[in-house]
Amino acid sequence: MSAPKVYTANLERDVEVAEVQRTYNVEVIPGTEVMTDLGHVHFAQSEGKVLVPQPHNDPNDPLNWSKSWKQIVMVGQFLVAFVQAVGPLSIAPQTEFYMAEWNRSLSDVLQFTGVCILVFGFSNFIWVPIATKWGRRPALILSALTGIGACIWRARAQSYGSFMGACVVHGIAAGPSETLPPMLIADVMFLHERGFYMGMYMWAYFGAYELGPVIAGVMSERYGWRSFWWFNVAAYCVLTLYTVFLIPETKWNRGTAPGAVQDEHIFDEKSAEDSQNEVVMNQDALVSTMTNGEVQIEHKDEWIYKGKPSRGQFSFVSSSAIGYDRGILLSLWIPVKLFSFPIVEWASFVFSWSASNFLMLNLTESQAFQADPYNFTSEKIGYFNLAMFGGSTVGLLVAGPLSDYISMRATKKNHGIREPEMRLPTLIPFTVLLIVGALVSAFGYAGGWKWEIIVLIGYFFIGIQVAAIPAIATTYAIDSYKPVAGDFLVSATVNKNVWAYGLSKFLTDWVDKAGFVKPMATNMALCVFWILFAIPLFYYGKTVRRWTKDSNVHSL
Repeated sequence: MSAPKVYTANLERDVEVAEVQRTYNVEVIPGTEVMTDLGHVHFAQSEGKVLVPQPHNDPNDPLNWSKSWKQIVMVGQFLVAFVQAVGPLSIAPQTEFYMAEWNRSLSDVLQFTGVCILVFGFSNFIWVPIATKWGRRPALILSALTGIGACIWRARAQSYGSFMGACVVHGIAAGPSETLPPMLIADVMFLHERGFYMGMYMWAYFGAYELGPVIAGVMSERYGWRSFWWFNVAAYCVLTLYTVFLIPETKWNRGTAPGAVQDEHIFDEKSAEDSQNEVVMNQDALVSTMTNGEVQIEHKDEWIYKGKPSRGQFSFVSSSAIGYDRGILLSLWIPVKLFSFPIVEWASFVFSWSASNFLMLNLTESQAFQADPYNFTSEKIGYFNLAMFGGSTVGLLVAGPLSDYISMRATKKNHGIREPEMRLPTLIPFTVLLIVGALVSAFGYAGGWKWEIIVLIGYFFIGIQVAAIPAIATTYAIDSYKPVAGDFLVSATVNKNVWAYGLSKFLTDWVDKAGFVKPMATNMALCVFWILFAIPLFYYGKTVRRWTKDSNVHSL
């Protein structure tokens, strides 16, 4: 008699992988997803779509929550992104007020933005470990309360140094806007739904950067610059109340510590060939049947879109969020380690330089439009940001659904096997818009073109790409390294914000010496340079993922 075959921990995953590789000769590595029933493997489905990840057969599993509860959480992630991001980059139309208040230069005043941006990214070395170890709610609530204090300090600051200190605290408070919303999306939404909601997140996040200057310009012109920060205090209070009462804990323990064994089942292959024994495994949402020596795997879930959060999931720290404790030191190390992963580094650079094209306009709009031949007021300059917001709205409506459509179509052609690289062709039209928008803005500033051309083409196109390109790049990286989605975003935002800090510190003097075209065209060219690496990644991205397939980040 042959030796018994041992199935451990993820029996269903082992059988799934074996079935895919046997049927289609496709290697299944982290990031590769099976989106169809295959042979003896039958997955939980909804509306004809295989659900990835597979939910537990539990009404409290966030993946099983009703559509109304999921939308409540999505509104919450929208508010987190918008409220926490609306203040820090709204300095541009207020610069003349701060220069007059404290008798400082334009370069000094723009440091309010630069310092806040720099702290933004590094603050997530605080918030992501909290969200990973104790859950999303503690991080959301504590950051919102910190934001209230920071904005009160900003509104009452009586000196340049005091206001700078408030900027630092505000940067710490606002850090979760760059990491927690994507974690909420990954917690409650299935893979085929995430493209749209990642676009919605980018729309809220960059929309806050675009609408913030509009609000700041109008309020500062009519009611004084301090009024804008009292507006931020009110917004943070609304966010705090919404979080406490309407955002349940979305972190769900879906596994055990790396290397641990869950349900071990030993089957004698010889005796199994002559028997028809049903084996029901002690795992949620899974029925395993042994028939004629073959394992039949069927995922069952009676709660899909019918569940709801429990009362315990509204606790400050919910037991549903407590699973394998990887420790604070490991949580601090993982974002650093991810910098060595080529896909993470590529997505971080694309995210950084796409966002910096928006930041270029944010930092130069007052410098360009308050001078000849325009001589516009702060209020009017603030309104120009509506064009970027309109562009971001178009990016939201187009990029997410287009990305999902392209990847789903490619999945069907690939026998129901999805690879993260299938999203990458969506970058093509938005890269064209990036080039046109950046060049129109740069040459428009330098040549004194009609403001309508600069704003309605340059600003609008930059708004479209800033909602689309980062969403596509970050979704690709998250699909490739799902267990460390939050840690990846720490890596990405640190990369983005260090570059943004450098821009804010040196851009004004660079423009004074070289004009607008060289800095803006250089930044655009660097962005396109990084985006072009999507071409080799489209063809060889799976090979790159294979280099890291045995990394412990996939089991965290």
